[in-house]
Amino acid sequence: MLFTLIFYFFSLLAIGSGLMVVFSRNPVHAVLWLILAFLSAAGLFVIQGAEFIAMLLIIVYVGAVAVLFLFVVMMLDVDFATLKAGMARYIPLGLLIGVVFLLILGIELSDWNSSEIAPDLRQVIQPADIQNTEALGNVIYTEYVFLFQIAGLILLVAMIGAIVLTHRKREGVKKQDVVSQMYRDSAKSVSLEDVPSGKGLS
Repeated sequence: MLFTLIFYFFSLLAIGSGLMVVFSRNPVHAVLWLILAFLSAAGLFVIQGAEFIAMLLIIVYVGAVAVLFLFVVMMLDVDFATLKAGMARYIPLGLLIGVVFLLILGIELSDWNSSEIAPDLRQVIQPADIQNTEALGNVIYTEYVFLFQIAGLILLVAMIGAIVLTHRKREGVKKQDVVSQMYRDSAKSVSLEDVPSGKGLS
């Protein structure tokens, strides 16, 4: 009974915060509601016994993605009124796409069949004395270690590509030249002046 109440609590919290993300007028508030939605989803995963996925939600999405959104929204001087005025013309197209997704989801759920042996599959795949995070690590770093490394390489290339594409050279910006500083001659850079008493430098 307690787990059922906790499940409904996190479910309602996730749905409510998700709706607030969409309907919030302030983008900062929308990002904060998004963080609450991620935390609620993490709580649902913990109830289902998927602690690893819950940890990923908190570390990756809350700790990195949502915080990045929050910094971007707060630091960039974006005129959101102008953006909303331009987005108004795309509302019919967005509603059409949303209806199509809802129809696809309804078709999938209407054809959903639960297997009778589904509750026993967890014990077959994962022994009772091994936690799911340990079992997942054993699978990733043994059978799928090369695919895991390739996925990491793809993410690295994507990160480098994003940095290269967004890098802009601006004129008039002072930059540090480490090589010229290391090879600078102190005799040519520093001069000693004999200033008479009572007189300053002209």
